[in-house]
Amino acid sequence: MSLRQMEYLMAVVEEASFTHAAELLGVTQSALSHQIKALEREVGGPLLERLSRGVRLTPMGRAFLPHAEFAVRSARQARRAARAAAGAAGGELHIATLHAFAIGVLPEAFARWRRDHGQVRLVVHEYATGGELREGMERGVADVALGHRPEGWRGPVVTVGEEEIVVVVAPDDPLTGREAVRLADLADRDWVRCALEPVVEGRRFLDVACERVGFTPRTGVDTEHTSTAVRMAAAGAGVLITAAHVAAQYDCAVLPLDPPWARELTAFSRVELTGAAASFVGLLDQRWWGRGERGERGERGGKRQGRSAAHEGEGGGRPAG
Repeated sequence: MSLRQMEYLMAVVEEASFTHAAELLGVTQSALSHQIKALEREVGGPLLERLSRGVRLTPMGRAFLPHAEFAVRSARQARRAARAAAGAAGGELHIATLHAFAIGVLPEAFARWRRDHGQVRLVVHEYATGGELREGMERGVADVALGHRPEGWRGPVVTVGEEEIVVVVAPDDPLTGREAVRLADLADRDWVRCALEPVVEGRRFLDVACERVGFTPRTGVDTEHTSTAVRMAAAGAGVLITAAHVAAQYDCAVLPLDPPWARELTAFSRVELTGAAASFVGLLDQRWWGRGERGERGERGGKRQGRSAAHEGEGGGRPAG
């Protein structure tokens, strides 16, 4: 069997039609059908069920397709990695990450990368949750991922920094100006909650954290995305806990927690990090991206202004230390 045959199968499945797949691939329908039949003979059984209105995978096809997708993506990745390592024009480095990191962490990193590696094009694959990010990496969509540490990951995982977890309130909130705030001090406040809030052992993390200090958070607003949640908190609809690099994009008051909370930020891959992937991770590991958490981007407890950001995705927050 060949990668081309696997690509043909993927196209037929994606288009649900031999005719449309042939048009997409730029081959005749008879040539496409011939290659699929040859693949089925090699595998030992039918992969597709031909219907009067389209096609669908057989049980054998459903078992075969994920492996075919991985093989095709791995071959494409191998070519990209080789060209990127050589600094060749047309070389690409694919990076998977959570949307919040794509907005709050990667822009400066990408700008620095482009100045030194202008021949290597960067491609970002963005995900809403840590689970989706991990699944994408397992399917081979990118060369390296930036996110929270994936438990049980079999490939290399490199710590590149920590994201500080902070409390967000309106600029005129009575808490503004304090050096830090203890979670227990927020027991009588309404909370802004987000559907993408981290989950720990089946429970939303804020519920677990507040329970440990003796109260149940009183939800005032439920949102779908962290970007919405930050805006709600900035307007005074409730207090919010989120990552500092997310809050830094808004005109709001940001307060460190006492004791401090932080989450490990890692780069991870399926194979050894070499060439362009290793160079990019090395750039992140300089940790210049995190220097503004309490310095250049604002004083502790002060207002931080900026542009929009989005949800932070999954990953268990924890008290630092």
